[in-house]
Amino acid sequence: MTMSPEKQKVRDSHWLVQPRTIKNLWRGGIILLVVLLFTDFLITPHPYFSIDGTFGFYAWYGFFSCALMVIVAKAFGLLAKRNDTYYEDKNKTGDNNV
Repeated sequence: MTMSPEKQKVRDSHWLVQPRTIKNLWRGGIILLVVLLFTDFLITPHPYFSIDGTFGFYAWYGFFSCALMVIVAKAFGLLAKRNDTYYEDKNKTGDNNV
């Protein structure tokens, strides 16, 4: 039985890039996150503020902090980006000192 070139390439590729491995890593990661979230029932919180004693505080705080960092980085990218021809214009005029 012959395999298609795509299946042969996947079979011969590194184990971390195989679709089955990627799916299993996602499943394992999600299971780990759920287990860690529910360990919040087993641990008695000693909150410094009232909000950090809520269920799953560290999970949702981390998620929203990360999402906010991505949004701020995207906004900064819009402010700081240059045209694709930014350096080409200087090279065409021969003025590289400006």
